[in-house]
Amino acid sequence: MDTSTPITKTISLNEYGIKNEHIHYQLSSEQLHDLTIEMDMGKEASSGTLAVNTGEFTGRSPMDRFIVKDSITEEKIWWGDINIPFETEKFDKLYDKVIAYLNEKELFVRDCYACADAAYKLNIRVINEYPWSNMFAYNMFLRPTEDELAAFSPEWTVINAPGFIADAQLDGTRQHNFAILNFSRKIALIGGTGYTGEIKKGIFSALNFILPVFKNTLPMHCSANVGEAGDTAIFFGLSGTGKTTLSTDPNRKLIGDDEHGWTADNTVFNFEGGCYAKVINLSKEQEPEIYGAIKKGAILENVIMNADGDVDFGDTSITQNTRVSYPIHHIDNIQQPSIGKNVKNIFFLTADAFGVLPPISKLTPAQAAYHFISGYTAKVAGTEAGVVEPQPSFSACFGAPFMPLHPTKYAEMLSNKMQESGVDVWLINTGWTGGPYGVGTRMKLKYTRAMISAALSGELGLYNYDKYHIHSVFGVAQPRECPGVPTSVLSPRATWNNDEAYYKTAFKLTNAFRENFKKFEAHASEEIRRGGPQRYAF
Repeated sequence: MDTSTPITKTISLNEYGIKNEHIHYQLSSEQLHDLTIEMDMGKEASSGTLAVNTGEFTGRSPMDRFIVKDSITEEKIWWGDINIPFETEKFDKLYDKVIAYLNEKELFVRDCYACADAAYKLNIRVINEYPWSNMFAYNMFLRPTEDELAAFSPEWTVINAPGFIADAQLDGTRQHNFAILNFSRKIALIGGTGYTGEIKKGIFSALNFILPVFKNTLPMHCSANVGEAGDTAIFFGLSGTGKTTLSTDPNRKLIGDDEHGWTADNTVFNFEGGCYAKVINLSKEQEPEIYGAIKKGAILENVIMNADGDVDFGDTSITQNTRVSYPIHHIDNIQQPSIGKNVKNIFFLTADAFGVLPPISKLTPAQAAYHFISGYTAKVAGTEAGVVEPQPSFSACFGAPFMPLHPTKYAEMLSNKMQESGVDVWLINTGWTGGPYGVGTRMKLKYTRAMISAALSGELGLYNYDKYHIHSVFGVAQPRECPGVPTSVLSPRATWNNDEAYYKTAFKLTNAFRENFKKFEAHASEEIRRGGPQRYAF
């Protein structure tokens, strides 16, 4: 299903200031795979997958992400530690330096687009220094047909120069790497980092500004799937909470695994044409769909292989953030086109390393808005330097690094859509049970799947006191019974066998929620503020 048939025509990049004769335009996935190996930039795994090392950076660098502050953005962006302003003049000078650098390089260019719904289609041109970065763009963005290419006119451009090293003092960056959005010039400028996630997140961040401001559409950092009855489910969650795993369901068609828009007419559409999944501890038994997608045409990042090309998915000696990108058609059970209607259920996924949140609970509209703004998960020991015990981690709207507007803007849009569609919202703890990290155990995937299936089918019943217990600390409604799940698992307090320790830890987490929410209180209604935990530790 490679619609990117090699194009023989040449392409001029003069409009970008690039006067370079060494340009490869619209190469196929196979050609880019082979070129990467020929240029000694990657190796082929035994599965046929291309394996690369992204170098110094194996993840995004949020403190090195900037937005140019100009007449378009000055009054609309939520400026601060997440959206860091960059001067127009400094961007122009840095852009010229990057272009001069790329003029000396062999380049790889791809025309593609984002947004599966034609009404929101965003044409993109990606200019890469490395062939495997261009293959990533093929995997992750939507692939135009030859007829579409013949009339293609790019609206946004991604310029990706991993080998370019910025001079922080001269260029206005924090250090030698950067990812900068310029809404006036419609450019995402990326340098000094080989981590491919910066490419897709640059366009995601742009759409998170464009869609709500100009299109009355809610952009979401989520996965989505659709059932046989045409009901759409949305899964919000930060990295490591199971967003890709849980939405990739053999009984439901996958719309997409990471980035979507929700329109005014209750339609959900995928921004992308591929998936970018974490592969830490990946197994065929636990995640057969993702495991099966790792084949020729996919790209593995920062994994360890033996001499025979066999991947050890448990080896995190390079990074915990090992990844695979693949075009969505590597998954058999997909929705075509990547659009769903009739949203019925929303799941907020959190990996609670404190082990105090219920494995599943139903949220009121106020609680849903509160938890959406909070975007909670937890860091566990060993994942970052200095983390020796569980630490709460909050990312507004489950994707703060990609949200240019104030989080309450997205929360307000979500609340309106929830009310209009009558959707049910669930909080799912994919983290620890029986105690915190180091004492308890990770929630079994089969239990989480069973709980989600019961919610989707309606087996968990209506919101009432007979079928639910109201959690005494968090105030959420946890079901007393669920098909396929032991009753004892549904009560986090019962799994601890130590009430005093449980409540002490639970109150510690509620205080963290309240402390985090202080920065949003001035913009949140009284109803939303009361959607959080109301009990205080003594």
